[in-house]
Amino acid sequence: VQLVESGGGSVQAGGSVRLSCVFSGRSISSYDMGWFRQVPGKARETVAAISWTGDSTYYKDSVKGRFTISRDNAKNMVYLQMNSLKPEDTAVYYCAAPTFPVVADREPSEFDYWGQGTQVTVSS
Repeated sequence: VQLVESGGGSVQAGGSVRLSCVFSGRSISSYDMGWFRQVPGKARETVAAISWTGDSTYYKDSVKGRFTISRDNAKNMVYLQMNSLKPEDTAVYYCAAPTFPVVADREPSEFDYWGQGTQVTVSS
């Protein structure tokens, strides 16, 4: 099982970035998926999550209305569209998959397979 994120980079405040995550070694079609972020010295936090059907999504309050999580099960990929970026969105972003199909609380501890992360830097 392997996850690989891409799409990170540097952007000015107000800009947009689209992150992609490709999952190999197992089909994601029956599993909830999530995007997380972490800054140095702080705990990893859940940014967004999507149910295995794609019809239920969760967003951290501070990104609601700006970020959109989506998935393409046929391609085994998950995306995070980030608009109206703010300097406080600067972090390493990770996608992750759980061992069990459905997660209860969408906390990082429920996810077992992680990508290497991709840096997103938002300058003011």
